[in-house]
Amino acid sequence: MGDVVAEAAAQVSAAVGDRAGEWDRSGLLPLELLRELGEAGRLCAEVPAEYGGWGLSSLLSGEYTAHVGSLCSSLRSVMTSQGMAAWTIQRFGTPRQQADWLPGLTGGRLAAVGFSEPDAGSDLAAMGTVIRRDGDSVVIDGRKKWVTAAHYADVLVIFGRYADDTDGDAAAAVLVPVDTPGVEVRRIADPLGCRAAGHADIGLDGVRLPAASVLGGYGLPLPLLVTTALAYGRMSVAWGCVGILRGCLEAATQHAATRQQFGKPIAQHQLVARHLAELYTAEQVATRVCEHASRCWDEGSPDQVVATVLAKRVSSAQAAAGASSAVQVLASAGSRDGHPVARAHRDAKLMEIIEGSTELCQVLLADHAVSARNRAAPAAPASAPERPS
Repeated sequence: MGDVVAEAAAQVSAAVGDRAGEWDRSGLLPLELLRELGEAGRLCAEVPAEYGGWGLSSLLSGEYTAHVGSLCSSLRSVMTSQGMAAWTIQRFGTPRQQADWLPGLTGGRLAAVGFSEPDAGSDLAAMGTVIRRDGDSVVIDGRKKWVTAAHYADVLVIFGRYADDTDGDAAAAVLVPVDTPGVEVRRIADPLGCRAAGHADIGLDGVRLPAASVLGGYGLPLPLLVTTALAYGRMSVAWGCVGILRGCLEAATQHAATRQQFGKPIAQHQLVARHLAELYTAEQVATRVCEHASRCWDEGSPDQVVATVLAKRVSSAQAAAGASSAVQVLASAGSRDGHPVARAHRDAKLMEIIEGSTELCQVLLADHAVSARNRAAPAAPASAPERPS
């Protein structure tokens, strides 16, 4: 890790300490901690220095994300949400919007991003939230569900259809302060994983804002708008899964080296050792696929999109399997609510669902594989050559 990342990692380690289990049981992170980390730019590390961020590469940001994920997946989830909001503003905002909003996100203001709806998850075509131009204002109506960090947020980045579009495929993203009339944030109680990440449902009822609240204009292609923002989230989740695996590996090896059964540490029993070996393998596989994806980001590689989907697919699957192995190694010692591996077991399962489910990632990767094969296949001759008689 670079010096700035090592310094930030040490700060987060000190701030979290042994409190992650308590936060998981209560379902809440301390708001003052989020403000403190936000004011230090610790929640969106890739924002350029000119806006108060660190300007980290994807690779360094990923290692920092993994460290936070090894301590507390709920905190890492808030960091992912903050980073997605900042990334969306960076990619689609005008220079004025970037100057107005990004310093706030590196200065203590908290953000969340609203994609999913009651009838629209991975199916973007079913998105029903409408953003309508009305003179110098826009009016937003719709519903969003399972919005990470919305319980803590000061501002929401809301994606919706642009009502004046004629072909039905255009969209817009709007910056919505949560104290705007017509905005209702309803916290989700007792989620399966990342319990303290502030998941909430959002109602938007005739929410009126200045037209300048729309990022970069109107009528942007819906798939481009959503998938660009999702790409950052997938990369962050993938690195967070590396963190889950590292936390599980630390807990499992420490327990297996000290727990005695039949006169020797359980790490010396072959079937337990197999779990440890598979857990180590999972961490290494997830790390390498994330490193590859981050290098694609940093180099501007044309493989960036598929590498990101691959990293998310592989890392989430490895985290779910690895966390299960860690629980098996610790047995009853790791089965208490709030214990690191018990938390990891639940959190990792959620990682197979959010920011593109395992099944959606598999479809995208299959499409890429077929497309790559078609591009590589030699063109068939127009007709077979005649044989000499």
